[in-house]
Amino acid sequence: MRYRTIFLSDVHLGTRGCQAEMLLDFLARTEAETWYLVGDIFDGWRLRRGWHWPQSHNDVVQALLVKAHAGARIVFIPGNHDEVARAYPGTHFGGIEVVQQAVHKTADGRRFLVTHGDQFDAVVMNAKWLAHVGDVAYEVALWLNTRLNRLRALWGRPYWSLSNWCKSQVKQAVNYIGEYESVLADEARRNGYDGIICGHIHAAQLRRIGEIAYVNTGDWVESCTAVGEEPDGALRLIDWAAQHRRRAAIRAISNQPEAEPATGKTGAAA
Repeated sequence: MRYRTIFLSDVHLGTRGCQAEMLLDFLARTEAETWYLVGDIFDGWRLRRGWHWPQSHNDVVQALLVKAHAGARIVFIPGNHDEVARAYPGTHFGGIEVVQQAVHKTADGRRFLVTHGDQFDAVVMNAKWLAHVGDVAYEVALWLNTRLNRLRALWGRPYWSLSNWCKSQVKQAVNYIGEYESVLADEARRNGYDGIICGHIHAAQLRRIGEIAYVNTGDWVESCTAVGEEPDGALRLIDWAAQHRRRAAIRAISNQPEAEPATGKTGAAA
Protein backbone atom coordinates (compact mmCIF):
# COMPACT_ATOMS: atom_id res chain seq x y z
CA MET A 1 0.00 0.00 0.00
CA ARG A 2 1.52 3.31 -1.09
CA TYR A 3 0.36 6.71 0.07
CA ARG A 4 1.60 10.26 -0.28
CA THR A 5 1.32 10.75 3.51
CA ILE A 6 0.42 8.58 6.50
CA PHE A 7 -0.74 9.89 9.87
CA LEU A 8 -0.76 7.66 12.95
CA SER A 9 -0.92 8.32 16.67
CA ASP A 10 -1.46 6.85 20.13
CA VAL A 11 0.76 3.80 19.74
CA HIS A 12 1.62 3.82 23.48
CA LEU A 13 4.87 1.90 23.23
CA GLY A 14 5.85 0.85 26.72
CA THR A 15 2.39 -0.44 27.67
CA ARG A 16 0.98 -3.94 27.62
CA GLY A 17 -2.01 -2.74 25.62
CA CYS A 18 0.11 -1.62 22.64
CA GLN A 19 -0.67 -3.70 19.55
CA ALA A 20 2.97 -3.64 18.40
CA GLU A 21 2.73 -6.78 16.26
CA MET A 22 -0.23 -5.35 14.37
CA LEU A 23 1.66 -2.08 13.85
CA LEU A 24 4.75 -3.94 12.61
CA ASP A 25 2.55 -5.68 10.05
CA PHE A 26 1.19 -2.29 8.97
CA LEU A 27 4.68 -0.76 8.68
CA ALA A 28 5.92 -3.71 6.64
CA ARG A 29 3.04 -3.48 4.16
CA THR A 30 2.76 0.31 3.82
CA GLU A 31 4.95 3.02 2.29
CA ALA A 32 4.64 6.82 2.20
CA GLU A 33 6.72 9.85 1.31
CA THR A 34 5.88 11.50 4.65
CA TRP A 35 4.86 10.02 8.00
CA TYR A 36 3.33 12.07 10.81
CA LEU A 37 3.55 10.52 14.29
CA VAL A 38 0.77 12.49 15.94
CA GLY A 39 1.59 12.03 19.62
CA ASP A 40 1.60 9.39 22.37
CA ILE A 41 3.96 7.21 20.36
CA PHE A 42 5.56 6.06 23.59
CA ASP A 43 3.93 6.24 27.01
CA GLY A 44 6.10 8.04 29.56
CA TRP A 45 3.31 7.98 32.14
CA ARG A 46 3.23 4.17 32.22
CA LEU A 47 7.00 3.75 31.96
CA ARG A 48 7.43 5.86 35.09
CA ARG A 49 5.15 3.45 36.97
CA GLY A 50 6.97 0.35 35.75
CA TRP A 51 9.24 -0.61 32.86
CA HIS A 52 7.71 -2.65 30.04
CA TRP A 53 9.55 -2.67 26.71
CA PRO A 54 9.46 -6.01 24.86
CA GLN A 55 11.39 -6.65 21.66
CA SER A 56 8.35 -5.93 19.48
CA HIS A 57 8.27 -2.33 20.81
CA ASN A 58 11.92 -1.91 19.95
CA ASP A 59 11.18 -3.38 16.50
CA VAL A 60 8.56 -0.64 15.90
CA VAL A 61 11.17 2.05 16.60
CA GLN A 62 13.66 0.32 14.33
CA ALA A 63 11.08 0.00 11.52
CA LEU A 64 10.42 3.76 11.66
CA LEU A 65 14.14 4.52 11.65
CA VAL A 66 14.61 2.27 8.63
CA LYS A 67 11.94 4.24 6.76
CA ALA A 68 13.67 7.51 7.70
CA HIS A 69 17.04 6.21 6.53
CA ALA A 70 15.42 5.08 3.26
CA GLY A 71 14.39 8.68 2.55
CA ALA A 72 10.91 9.05 4.05
CA ARG A 73 10.24 12.23 5.96
CA ILE A 74 9.07 11.41 9.50
CA VAL A 75 7.63 14.16 11.71
CA PHE A 76 7.00 13.47 15.41
CA ILE A 77 4.46 15.69 17.21
CA PRO A 78 4.59 14.72 20.91
CA GLY A 79 1.40 14.23 22.90
CA ASN A 80 0.68 14.36 26.63
CA HIS A 81 1.93 10.82 27.32
CA ASP A 82 5.27 11.45 25.57
CA GLU A 83 5.36 15.14 26.56
CA VAL A 84 9.02 14.85 27.60
CA ALA A 85 9.86 15.15 23.88
CA ARG A 86 8.17 18.57 23.74
CA ALA A 87 11.34 19.99 25.28
CA TYR A 88 13.23 19.23 22.04
CA PRO A 89 11.46 21.02 19.16
CA GLY A 90 13.52 21.14 15.99
CA THR A 91 15.66 18.19 17.12
CA HIS A 92 16.26 15.21 14.86
CA PHE A 93 16.53 11.71 16.30
CA GLY A 94 17.84 9.29 13.69
CA GLY A 95 16.13 11.28 10.94
CA ILE A 96 12.87 11.77 12.87
CA GLU A 97 12.05 15.47 13.30
CA VAL A 98 10.38 16.70 16.52
CA VAL A 99 7.91 19.61 16.21
CA GLN A 100 5.18 21.02 18.47
CA GLN A 101 2.58 20.96 15.69
CA ALA A 102 2.62 21.09 11.90
CA VAL A 103 0.71 22.40 8.92
CA HIS A 104 0.25 19.84 6.17
CA LYS A 105 -0.75 20.79 2.62
CA THR A 106 -2.45 17.99 0.73
CA ALA A 107 -1.89 17.30 -2.96
CA ASP A 108 -5.20 19.02 -3.77
CA GLY A 109 -4.12 22.21 -1.96
CA ARG A 110 -5.97 21.91 1.36
CA ARG A 111 -4.20 23.04 4.55
CA PHE A 112 -4.52 20.94 7.69
CA LEU A 113 -3.36 21.72 11.19
CA VAL A 114 -1.69 18.58 12.60
CA THR A 115 -1.66 18.39 16.40
CA HIS A 116 -2.03 15.68 19.03
CA GLY A 117 -5.04 17.47 20.52
CA ASP A 118 -4.52 17.16 24.29
CA GLN A 119 -4.24 20.94 24.59
CA PHE A 120 -7.94 21.12 23.71
CA ASP A 121 -8.93 18.55 26.35
CA ALA A 122 -10.30 20.35 29.43
CA VAL A 123 -9.50 17.39 31.70
CA VAL A 124 -5.85 17.24 30.65
CA MET A 125 -5.40 21.01 30.81
CA ASN A 126 -7.32 21.83 33.99
CA ALA A 127 -7.32 18.63 36.07
CA LYS A 128 -4.23 16.66 35.15
CA TRP A 129 -4.57 14.52 38.28
CA LEU A 130 -7.95 13.36 36.99
CA ALA A 131 -6.38 12.48 33.64
CA HIS A 132 -3.89 10.27 35.49
CA VAL A 133 -6.71 8.58 37.42
CA GLY A 134 -8.51 7.95 34.15
CA ASP A 135 -5.30 6.57 32.68
CA VAL A 136 -5.06 3.98 35.46
CA ALA A 137 -8.70 2.97 34.92
CA TYR A 138 -8.02 2.70 31.20
CA GLU A 139 -5.02 0.49 31.92
CA VAL A 140 -7.25 -1.87 33.92
CA ALA A 141 -9.71 -2.03 31.01
CA LEU A 142 -6.87 -2.90 28.64
CA TRP A 143 -5.65 -5.59 31.06
CA LEU A 144 -9.10 -7.16 30.93
CA ASN A 145 -9.20 -6.67 27.16
CA THR A 146 -5.92 -8.57 26.68
CA ARG A 147 -7.13 -11.59 28.66
CA LEU A 148 -10.52 -11.58 26.97
CA ASN A 149 -8.89 -11.64 23.55
CA ARG A 150 -6.63 -14.53 24.56
CA LEU A 151 -9.79 -16.53 25.27
CA ARG A 152 -11.32 -15.36 21.99
CA ALA A 153 -8.19 -16.51 20.15
CA LEU A 154 -8.54 -19.97 21.71
CA TRP A 155 -12.08 -20.09 20.34
CA GLY A 156 -10.90 -18.89 16.93
CA ARG A 157 -12.55 -15.51 17.34
CA PRO A 158 -11.00 -12.27 15.95
CA TYR A 159 -9.66 -9.36 18.02
CA TRP A 160 -12.35 -7.28 19.76
CA SER A 161 -11.92 -4.09 21.79
CA LEU A 162 -13.66 -4.05 25.17
CA SER A 163 -12.86 -0.39 25.82
CA ASN A 164 -14.17 0.65 22.39
CA TRP A 165 -17.41 -1.16 23.17
CA CYS A 166 -17.64 0.53 26.58
CA LYS A 167 -17.16 3.97 25.03
CA SER A 168 -19.91 3.28 22.49
CA GLN A 169 -22.30 2.35 25.31
CA VAL A 170 -21.64 5.22 27.69
CA LYS A 171 -23.49 8.42 26.81
CA GLN A 172 -21.01 10.67 28.61
CA ALA A 173 -18.12 9.24 26.59
CA VAL A 174 -20.04 9.85 23.37
CA ASN A 175 -20.80 13.43 24.42
CA TYR A 176 -17.15 14.01 25.39
CA ILE A 177 -15.94 12.82 21.99
CA GLY A 178 -18.48 15.01 20.20
CA GLU A 179 -17.45 18.08 22.20
CA TYR A 180 -13.77 17.39 21.59
CA GLU A 181 -14.35 17.13 17.85
CA SER A 182 -16.30 20.41 17.79
CA VAL A 183 -13.61 22.29 19.74
CA LEU A 184 -10.87 21.16 17.35
CA ALA A 185 -12.96 22.00 14.30
CA ASP A 186 -13.50 25.50 15.75
CA GLU A 187 -9.73 25.87 16.22
CA ALA A 188 -9.13 25.01 12.56
CA ARG A 189 -11.87 27.40 11.44
CA ARG A 190 -10.58 30.34 13.52
CA ASN A 191 -7.09 29.96 12.06
CA GLY A 192 -8.14 29.62 8.44
CA TYR A 193 -7.36 25.92 7.92
CA ASP A 194 -9.40 23.56 5.78
CA GLY A 195 -9.21 20.87 8.42
CA ILE A 196 -7.49 19.43 11.46
CA ILE A 197 -5.72 16.09 11.97
CA CYS A 198 -5.34 14.86 15.54
CA GLY A 199 -5.32 11.87 17.89
CA HIS A 200 -5.54 11.71 21.69
CA ILE A 201 -9.05 10.33 22.32
CA HIS A 202 -8.58 6.94 20.60
CA ALA A 203 -11.63 7.47 18.40
CA ALA A 204 -10.82 7.22 14.70
CA GLN A 205 -12.95 9.55 12.61
CA LEU A 206 -12.96 11.20 9.22
CA ARG A 207 -15.89 13.56 8.70
CA ARG A 208 -16.93 17.12 8.02
CA ILE A 209 -18.02 19.50 10.77
CA GLY A 210 -19.53 22.34 8.80
CA GLU A 211 -16.91 23.36 6.25
CA ILE A 212 -14.04 21.84 8.29
CA ALA A 213 -12.61 18.36 7.70
CA TYR A 214 -12.13 16.70 11.09
CA VAL A 215 -9.66 13.80 11.01
CA ASN A 216 -8.72 11.63 14.00
CA THR A 217 -6.16 8.92 13.37
CA GLY A 218 -7.43 6.60 16.13
CA ASP A 219 -4.85 4.48 17.93
CA TRP A 220 -2.80 1.27 18.06
CA VAL A 221 -4.14 0.05 21.39
CA GLU A 222 -7.79 -0.54 20.57
CA SER A 223 -8.74 0.18 16.96
CA CYS A 224 -5.40 -0.15 15.09
CA THR A 225 -6.15 2.63 12.61
CA ALA A 226 -4.29 5.29 10.67
CA VAL A 227 -5.08 7.88 8.01
CA GLY A 228 -3.51 7.87 4.56
CA GLU A 229 -3.37 10.63 1.96
CA GLU A 230 -3.78 9.39 -1.60
CA PRO A 231 -1.71 10.89 -4.47
CA ASP A 232 -4.68 13.09 -5.40
CA GLY A 233 -4.98 14.51 -1.86
CA ALA A 234 -7.97 12.44 -0.71
CA LEU A 235 -7.73 11.27 2.90
CA ARG A 236 -8.62 7.69 3.72
CA LEU A 237 -9.21 6.00 7.07
CA ILE A 238 -7.18 2.79 7.22
CA ASP A 239 -8.67 0.16 9.53
CA TRP A 240 -5.79 -2.28 9.87
CA ALA A 241 -7.56 -4.50 12.40
CA ALA A 242 -10.37 -5.01 9.87
CA GLN A 243 -7.84 -5.85 7.16
CA HIS A 244 -6.17 -8.30 9.53
CA ARG A 245 -9.52 -9.99 10.21
CA ARG A 246 -10.26 -10.25 6.48
CA ARG A 247 -6.88 -11.84 5.80
CA ALA A 248 -7.43 -14.28 8.67
CA ALA A 249 -10.88 -15.19 7.30
CA ILE A 250 -9.48 -15.78 3.82
CA ARG A 251 -6.70 -17.97 5.23
CA ALA A 252 -9.24 -19.94 7.24
CA ILE A 253 -11.37 -20.54 4.16
CA SER A 254 -8.45 -21.48 1.92
CA ASN A 255 -6.45 -23.16 4.71
CA GLN A 256 -3.37 -21.42 3.35
CA PRO A 257 -0.50 -19.59 5.17
CA GLU A 258 -0.53 -15.79 5.08
CA ALA A 259 0.72 -14.32 1.81
CA GLU A 260 3.49 -11.78 1.45
CA PRO A 261 2.51 -8.10 1.85
CA ALA A 262 0.36 -7.00 -1.07
CA THR A 263 -1.17 -3.76 -2.33
CA GLY A 264 -4.70 -2.85 -1.27
CA LYS A 265 -6.83 0.00 0.05
CA THR A 266 -9.48 0.25 2.68
CA GLY A 267 -11.64 2.74 4.53
CA ALA A 268 -13.54 5.89 3.65
CA ALA A 269 -12.09 8.75 1.67
CA ALA A 270 -12.64 12.47 2.17
